Amino acid sequence: MTDEREGRDGTTDHHPDHGVRAVGGGTAVGDATDVGDDRNGTRDVTEAEQAGDADDLDDASGARDVGEVGVGPWEGPWPDDPRYDPELLANGDRRNVVDRYRYWRVSAIVADLDTRRHDFHVAIENWRHDLNIGTVVRTANAFLAAAVHIVGRRRWNRRGAMVTDRYQHIHYHPDVAALARWARSEGLVLIGVDNLPGAVPIETVQLPRRCVLLFGQEGPGLSEQARAHASLICSIAQYGSTRSINAGVASGIAMHTWIRQHAGPPPA
Repeated sequence: MTDEREGRDGTTDHHPDHGVRAVGGGTAVGDATDVGDDRNGTRDVTEAEQAGDADDLDDASGARDVGEVGVGPWEGPWPDDPRYDPELLANGDRRNVVDRYRYWRVSAIVADLDTRRHDFHVAIENWRHDLNIGTVVRTANAFLAAAVHIVGRRRWNRRGAMVTDRYQHIHYHPDVAALARWARSEGLVLIGVDNLPGAVPIETVQLPRRCVLLFGQEGPGLSEQARAHASLICSIAQYGSTRSINAGVASGIAMHTWIRQHAGPPPA
């Protein structure tokens, strides 16, 4: 099941696993795009339902995909391998996963990802129920971040995550001070990303291999507390008329900067 543990500093960890969807804060189980504090209950979700979720959510608006995604039922003798899920083998796998993970159980995919996650983490402040968090989670999954850290409110809209939160470790911190304490204990450098006076262009910076990339709330950007705790603040070069880009886009740029500097080619 989904495993949430509360640490001594109020930090709570969400460990992805197959079979459970956690819904809290008064959200109906049937509308599980809004994840809360898991106090109101859980329900079991089969692998086939998860496959259906990925097929249904093709963008942030929840529009159904007009094309067929994935693969149909397994043809020929079934593989004798515990990583494969019988329901997916029988019914097909329509999830938004790369081909090497077709028909695999969610728990098996997470276990494999855990063997090669990168050394960077991503954190985002969530004081006003930021709709960018789902995009940040999906992008962190694409670039295989060690974990995503949500600072402030525990509730966030998971629709933009496109079900990738099931494959990504997510931690919750009550405030930036708690995140900073955790980062220090893990030997991670806290790096803020915001276009602020005095910020260093990310295009010119060599990012630490072990770091936390911290993004602010949509609108105000990094909070004063975040600016105070960050060891370095980086800016992203812009050339148009808008004064800012949203946190989902900024996180992708920053993560890919880390990837270009520290990661090798992706697996075949």
